[in-house]
Amino acid sequence: MTSPFKFAHAVDDDWTRAAQACMNQLGAIPSAATLGFLYVSDAFAGELDAILAFFRSATGVPHWTGSVGVGVCATGVEYLEAPAMAVMLGEFDPADFSMLPVLRAPQDVDAQPADAYFAVVHGDPANNRIQELIEGLAAHVSSGFVVGGLSSARGETAQISDGVVKGGLSGVLFSERVKLATRLTQGISPLGPRHRITTANKNVIGSLDHRPALDVMKEEIGEVLARDLRRAAGYIFVGLPVRGSDTGDYLVRNILGVDPQNNLVAVGEYVEPGDELLFCRRDQQTAEDDLLRMLAAIGPQLATPIRGGVYYSCLGRGQHMFGAPNRELELIRDALGDFPLVGFFANGEISHNRLYGYTGVLTLFG
Repeated sequence: MTSPFKFAHAVDDDWTRAAQACMNQLGAIPSAATLGFLYVSDAFAGELDAILAFFRSATGVPHWTGSVGVGVCATGVEYLEAPAMAVMLGEFDPADFSMLPVLRAPQDVDAQPADAYFAVVHGDPANNRIQELIEGLAAHVSSGFVVGGLSSARGETAQISDGVVKGGLSGVLFSERVKLATRLTQGISPLGPRHRITTANKNVIGSLDHRPALDVMKEEIGEVLARDLRRAAGYIFVGLPVRGSDTGDYLVRNILGVDPQNNLVAVGEYVEPGDELLFCRRDQQTAEDDLLRMLAAIGPQLATPIRGGVYYSCLGRGQHMFGAPNRELELIRDALGDFPLVGFFANGEISHNRLYGYTGVLTLFG
């Protein structure tokens, strides 16, 4: 029977103490450990080269992937805006994975191995072609699935792909022999039906279903919020249905502003007449319900004991969305068991062939 992956996490103002605490938790390093996952708080971004060199030397694990984040997470715990790190040592046959170098432009995807099945990636939010890169890589891997997150930081961001990198998309390509399962949780519930955008200019919507956009929005969000639209900020969003999705997925985007005089609604995405849109709400109960739904579905999908997992959650989730520290990660542990899990709070989450917001993306290895 295969054993769980080794993993560790620690918080400390001094990265050397945090790293040594992680090594103490890891204990004896399995000879089969071939791929390390490493996530560090942005407080340690300037020391990422040294931290990576430490773990490579101390563990003997040759290959590493990971990212900087404003928060990192592990089994049952999240460290938001705290100096912390989380590490997991994956045991994969060297023939079953390859490192993905930094992809900065769509043509870089073509040079990658043709037999790749699935990709775990980390992206630089400063690259304005990230969505193109995600779509290109998803089309390149035979499963059509890319999962991961964009680095988040109050200063410089960075990713890990055997070295410290930035500027694009990097990570790991896995073969179809690696047992895995992945799912997305949105944490948002629709307030009403889908509407057709009938007039729009870039990200400003003039009308929905041939009616003033702001009038439609006020009807759906209810009288209390409609009287004071400032109260809707951070609670009401728009969902843009993903074309061709067979699971009803939609991209959640912020409402950036409204123009009461002209009944306009500005959203955080360019839209066109003919696109569909729905108004959504985000609250703690909705987020918990959707996370539990996802967790109930992913366990049977793997159909083998969980050896380890990675979780990428939006930096707007965690205790901000779930109302208490560690609640989001505790729900995962309570539903699936006390298995090794590491990850970070991202500035955009990647699932299938899309960049999402306000979501959680869980990937399990068997």
